[in-house]
Amino acid sequence: MTDINDRFPGFRSGFVAIAGAPNVGKSTLLNRMLGTKISITSKKPQTTRNRIAGILHRPCSQLVFIDTPGVHRAKSPLNIRIVDVALSVLKDVDLILILVDATTSNPAQEQFLIKNLKKQKKKVVLAINKIDLIDKKKLLSIIDRWANAYPFKCILPVSAKFGHEIEPLIATMENFLPNGPPFFPEDAITDMPERFIASEMIREKVFRFTGQEIPYSIAVSIDSFSEKKDGSLVKIYANIYVERDSQKGIIIGKNGSKLKKIGEEARKQIERLLGTNVYLKLFVRVQKNWTRDTKALRKFGY
Repeated sequence: MTDINDRFPGFRSGFVAIAGAPNVGKSTLLNRMLGTKISITSKKPQTTRNRIAGILHRPCSQLVFIDTPGVHRAKSPLNIRIVDVALSVLKDVDLILILVDATTSNPAQEQFLIKNLKKQKKKVVLAINKIDLIDKKKLLSIIDRWANAYPFKCILPVSAKFGHEIEPLIATMENFLPNGPPFFPEDAITDMPERFIASEMIREKVFRFTGQEIPYSIAVSIDSFSEKKDGSLVKIYANIYVERDSQKGIIIGKNGSKLKKIGEEARKQIERLLGTNVYLKLFVRVQKNWTRDTKALRKFGY
């Protein structure tokens, strides 16, 4: 009987965790490497709450990226669960990609990250992001600081936003993967169902179009996700949950204007994902203090 590795001679495949502090550009980097958007982004930290897998197909390899929530010292029940998700992923991958922001330095966060890295017996690659925003003379000192903090296999400066040095980063990670056949078929770009990605895209638009407080108090659930038999239209009914009545009013906006804007922008993005027309209906509901309620956290998938 032919060994499966004989059918894929020289092929490499493996799981790569993308980890780092909040708001360093992990989701932007994932989307850039994949060449398509599956992970939501915003300028607000802690946009990503769940582990999301993105699958990159190369001629001689398959890299399965796990986009994780930002690693930080958490206090609230929701954030503790979010960070637990990120740290648990590190135990189950073949390679860890740490992403840091070249424009900022937070010693406490960095120490927390390094402390948790030392608990893992994994190969770790470091990417220094946002190099387009700094004086290149500062880059060497940043590289030295991180090189002294942890024995990374490789340190590469990149710009996820503009795609600078992304190909060398991918090639480097490819070389550290074990030999083996692909895990997913060639047409797969994620292991998450379409309805989950749709809910994340709705949540992203709430992040983008509301103030500082609202995004951290919202959850999105899909009530109905149905497709016409001829594939010409997908109907989606979704709930946006908030913690207080005042937050509900902010999301709906004057005469429903804010909710309409959120819905329109989310619909356009979901249509690009699905490649078909989408009818999207949003409802805003109040679930009192859900971010501190264990049952509610489970209900919303945390």
